[in-house]
Amino acid sequence: MNPSHQKPLATGTPCLLDYGRRGVLPSLLVLWPGMAFADELSSGDTAWMLTSTALVLFMTIPGLSLFYGGLVRAKNVLSVLMQCFTMAGIMSLLWVIYGYSLAFDTGGMAAGELNFNSFVGGLGKSFLSGVTASSLSGSIPETVFITFQMTFAIITPALIVGAFAERMKFSAMLLFSVLWFTFVYAPVTHMAWSGDGSFFGDHLQALDFAGGTVVHINSGVAALVAAILIGKRKGYPATSFPPHNLPLTVIGAAMLWVGWFGFNAGSALAADGTAGMAMLVTQVATATAAVVWMVIEWIKHGKPSVLGMATGAITGLVAITPASGSVGPMGAIVIGAVASFFCFLAIASIKPMFGYDDSLDVFGVHGIGGIVGALLTGIFVSEDLGGMGLAEGVTISAQFWAQLLSVLFTVAYSGVLSFVILKLVGVLTGGLRVDEEQEHEGLDLTLHNEKGYLLDV
Repeated sequence: MNPSHQKPLATGTPCLLDYGRRGVLPSLLVLWPGMAFADELSSGDTAWMLTSTALVLFMTIPGLSLFYGGLVRAKNVLSVLMQCFTMAGIMSLLWVIYGYSLAFDTGGMAAGELNFNSFVGGLGKSFLSGVTASSLSGSIPETVFITFQMTFAIITPALIVGAFAERMKFSAMLLFSVLWFTFVYAPVTHMAWSGDGSFFGDHLQALDFAGGTVVHINSGVAALVAAILIGKRKGYPATSFPPHNLPLTVIGAAMLWVGWFGFNAGSALAADGTAGMAMLVTQVATATAAVVWMVIEWIKHGKPSVLGMATGAITGLVAITPASGSVGPMGAIVIGAVASFFCFLAIASIKPMFGYDDSLDVFGVHGIGGIVGALLTGIFVSEDLGGMGLAEGVTISAQFWAQLLSVLFTVAYSGVLSFVILKLVGVLTGGLRVDEEQEHEGLDLTLHNEKGYLLDV
């Protein structure tokens, strides 16, 4: 997904094609002033990106929807499915109206120059101005690139809904998601992936192949803030809230696992060796994290659980996301194992210690897993550790520092803006959460006038 590999053409400007992370793989073509070369369409790259786009959309509907739906109580299953499905509709529209422009318009940007446009794009691409069927983004149609990026814009706010499941007003959720997409998601995407002049990618030279900062830390921090501000579910933590349908959750997790190959390998934006390695390390890290989680549970509780295995797999997928184009298989094993340990710790110990009700552990998995993956990317990118290699003149310590700065900035930016947006939404909608009677009856019936099951489960 990373446009520093292959960023869209800005109208009337030269293009730099870079099919690897900055400093990891050399640029294939640099256009010097006065020179003009046209991109060429690759049918192989295009076919792979069409497939990857479908896979990433499949992650939200139905993957994430079923994963979350099975975890809540039966009286709230439709509300979660509705929220995820709504994200697919709303974010698609916002993306083509102005989101793509805010994320990828490169007007006013230049390599090595830090200015306002290093943090957010302009509106030059609003309503997909200048985009035609023949427009190219590197070796693929720009329309395919736009749609691929759209699927990331869909799933990121959809991840957040798991933190406030079973208690937030649908109207408040909608308004929050629209504002968060506009003022948090699009700018962080621009900082990481808009190429020359971007804050993360160029100024810090931080590595984020497929969304450690943009997707997982960003949504995980917002989820934590939302869970705290909205408050705990009635009865939490004294009352148990077991998943109502674990088979649904496992099916959803399996769909996420398969779809994630589009997420990570598709982020190469080409059918090449980088995509192949991203696919391999994604599988290795995910398998490692799932097994490590199983072992930890077995030791701690005496029995491994199906939910634990599924959660471990998602943890591995999250952690390898920023590293998938930069590390090798052995690095992926370490990343998967370390992420599994720290995410288990966050869910089993840190959450009870602080008492916040992150309903479906969005922060514990996506926030913590994304942080672990982003930081370890700076270490295991080293060629000596099996990675693709550091940029010339860059040391492991310098790269780790760049990763840390991008993580800290994302945490602060997403945390503060999410807090402000939630407070504003609370005022505009007369409160963020449903009333006590609605929560008791369940959101399916009280907010949508429907029931997920004819008989109580």
